[in-house]
Amino acid sequence: MINNIEELQKMIDESNNIVAFTGAGISTESGIKDFRSQDGLYNINNSKYKFPPEYMLSSSCLYNHPKDFFKYYKEQLNCLDIKPNITHNYLKKLEDIGKLKAIVTQNIDGLHTKAGNTNIYELHGTIYKNYCTGCYKEYPADYIFNSKDIPICNKCGKTIRPNVVLYGEMLPEQVYKEALLKMSEADMLIVIGTSLTVYPACDMINVFKGKYLVIINNDKTQYDNKANLVINDKLKNVFNKLK
Repeated sequence: MINNIEELQKMIDESNNIVAFTGAGISTESGIKDFRSQDGLYNINNSKYKFPPEYMLSSSCLYNHPKDFFKYYKEQLNCLDIKPNITHNYLKKLEDIGKLKAIVTQNIDGLHTKAGNTNIYELHGTIYKNYCTGCYKEYPADYIFNSKDIPICNKCGKTIRPNVVLYGEMLPEQVYKEALLKMSEADMLIVIGTSLTVYPACDMINVFKGKYLVIINNDKTQYDNKANLVINDKLKNVFNKLK
């Protein structure tokens, strides 16, 4: 492990255009559940909900069973009081010293923004942006989470929805294209806390043409054989050893 940390540090020191690609695993140490791990949202006791989690977080559920959708969304995805952890803060440090040029994230929790990073590509949107499905008036996150049952627009009376990508929806095209460009231009890509199983996001690392591809995750991924360095450990054990 010590040798891996030293090698990672050397790669970071040699790189000047780093992009981080982050998934749910980066936020679990802040107390946010991921989706597919043993303690993740898909594996906890969901008996109090009418439908399985995959459906509860789908566009079909939002439009066909909105009351059920918002019950699940507000109970399981409210992370307004969650704070960034050591990994988020390390990425802020890399940006401050001019090495980290962008973060591409699958997360909707907004913790990279809370940590102070500025060039963030949120592939799946964020809980902090919400809009009316009728007049497109924008609403803050606390309006959604504090609403009773279905959040309703105070201007036109239509349903307000979170600006997040639900099952059955496409990634935002412009964000996706810009993120691909950043990854293709990077000299180092650090993949952090993602199982690299969710399409099309997981395929994005194939555009990387730089010198160092590093994958840091609790478990192995299907792309490990493409990486220059793979570290399978808790993220805090890695990032609290870097300078």
